[in-house]
Amino acid sequence: MNTDKQLTEVEFGQYKVKVPLGGYYDRFRMNPDLNQVAKDPAVGNIDFFRKIPKTQIASRVGLVWAPNFYYRSAHVQVLMLAPFQQLKQKLPVPLEPLQAFPGYGLVALTFFHYDVCDNDPYNEVSVTIVVRPPKAEGSPVIELFRSMRQRHFYAHVLALPVDTEIARIRGVYGYQLPKWLTQINVNINAATVNADLTTITGQTDLSLSANTPRLRQVKSESKITKTTMLHQVDQQWHQTLVLSNPVRFAQKLFPKRVKLIRHGGPLSQLLDELNASTILRLDVVEDAQVVLYLPTPVKVKGLD
Repeated sequence: MNTDKQLTEVEFGQYKVKVPLGGYYDRFRMNPDLNQVAKDPAVGNIDFFRKIPKTQIASRVGLVWAPNFYYRSAHVQVLMLAPFQQLKQKLPVPLEPLQAFPGYGLVALTFFHYDVCDNDPYNEVSVTIVVRPPKAEGSPVIELFRSMRQRHFYAHVLALPVDTEIARIRGVYGYQLPKWLTQINVNINAATVNADLTTITGQTDLSLSANTPRLRQVKSESKITKTTMLHQVDQQWHQTLVLSNPVRFAQKLFPKRVKLIRHGGPLSQLLDELNASTILRLDVVEDAQVVLYLPTPVKVKGLD
């Protein structure tokens, strides 16, 4: 939670929220001049964003500029196996877990650090269940391999705490996602990864530490991945697309010496309830660009 900068109060829809004085939201109100952004030494090359026009769209919080740009971000994710039936119990009908192995689905725990973005720096933690795509038919194994080949996964978010008020307000009132405000720390470098979050009363909830696998640098836009969140907005099913353009990252199957400690807070309890156990994969992304779209109604039988 950023407390070392001077803050100013701004309007976000019908809400008033404090943001860093002179920060991106204060200066641009979600509609940045990319030529000005490009001058920020913390940003790097932004050609990726120049290909994605922003438009002003009516939302639950009034007119907003979308999509949201994250010019420099990092994250660490552990992908865990969990019993299919326990995952299914946590999902609203008609969503179903994507079966990775007979009787098991996938839970992703991810710590995000957004260093430069349209609504100023913040950290975020997500617990999501990987689900079958709305139009999926046939073998779940085929669906899993198709998702891997296309680098496009569907997910349902169970928890999404953040550490700034504008991020909370955007998520709760703009997207109806399960966000709350708490303290989050994310430190990712070429040697180690350390991340944790606290409960709202200040006790440690979850902590994660690992050695960073060997990072590799790739050409921008060569490994773009898509995540489609399926969630309800005003009792109607919506989908929210997230594009990620990683340029420096690492991935390790069945990683060793990953220390994930559950200290008893709400996210620890949630992972216990899901019986999330074996860590199937560790992903460390040291540098990526991200685009977050607004929710759109799902036009698929059973979810419309």
